[in-house]
Amino acid sequence: MNLSDSRTAGQPASDPEGAASRPLPRLSAAEAVFNALRGEIETGAVDVGAKLSSETALAQRYGVSRSVVREALRSCNALGLTVTKTGKGTFVVADQVAKDLVLGQYSARDLTEARPHIEVPAAGLAAQRRTAEELGSLRDIVAAMAAEDDPEAWVSLDSSFHATIARASGNKVFESVVADIRDALAHQSETLNIVADRQLASDREHQRIMQAIETGDAAGARAAMSEHLHAVGSALDSILGR
Repeated sequence: MNLSDSRTAGQPASDPEGAASRPLPRLSAAEAVFNALRGEIETGAVDVGAKLSSETALAQRYGVSRSVVREALRSCNALGLTVTKTGKGTFVVADQVAKDLVLGQYSARDLTEARPHIEVPAAGLAAQRRTAEELGSLRDIVAAMAAEDDPEAWVSLDSSFHATIARASGNKVFESVVADIRDALAHQSETLNIVADRQLASDREHQRIMQAIETGDAAGARAAMSEHLHAVGSALDSILGR
């Protein structure tokens, strides 16, 4: 069974590189693969310094697509368990989760410290300044996110949601900063969805932010965005053991 097409788990195919096949739990495909890899690393079944099987071999082992494997590996990388070297593969570098997430150019701490000073006031200004076109874009994004079951597509929409609010604020500095951190936000969102199952909660939080912007409630928009960022921070703390 291909886990990328459902939230049910089947018996993974035999690993051509000799690893034992095991049934995966009823989780999203990427979450199931991530949990399996993380478990092997943290229990010492795969040693620090070892190279993981290729994406193709892992996809065959777990009965998923290579894109699902890549998503799981990105989360392993973000948690500091592995490092992927272009053309060489993915290597285990630690058997415990790091104290911070590595999100490309920025860390989770960087984002957690900066976002409240950028996105909270931006949401308030968006409630006061948004155009009909920008509001329509936010409505469309929120609706698409609620209906989206493809993790990568959802993460892309999530980034668009925050970028659209920054643009709707009418403040070029806010818009530029959010555009600059957009890739890091996407990596963080992807990891939180896999590790902390944040997607449905984020959908509800985004809905509240959009509704406040729609009604022109600046204070409500700031409060809703602040609550959203606090929830993200709490999820980060839970997976990093803070």
